[in-house]
Amino acid sequence: MKWGVLLGSLLIILTMILYQWPKLHQHQKRDKFAFLSLSILGWILAILLIFFPDLPGPTQFVSWMYEPLGKWLAK
Repeated sequence: MKWGVLLGSLLIILTMILYQWPKLHQHQKRDKFAFLSLSILGWILAILLIFFPDLPGPTQFVSWMYEPLGKWLAK
């Protein structure tokens, strides 16, 4: 079942890239790089969340990072 969801997300990412790539002009190298980078990072995140659905989210990471600062300021 997870492999079907994985292939479905790959199909969605490939459809997005194939639809948007011709709309980016040839001279927009930074835009193309940013588009591909964000698409690939999003797909990797989707893969991680498919196989490990209990991963902590970004808010939990920020709480973990700033918790010592909050305790220090509360003194």
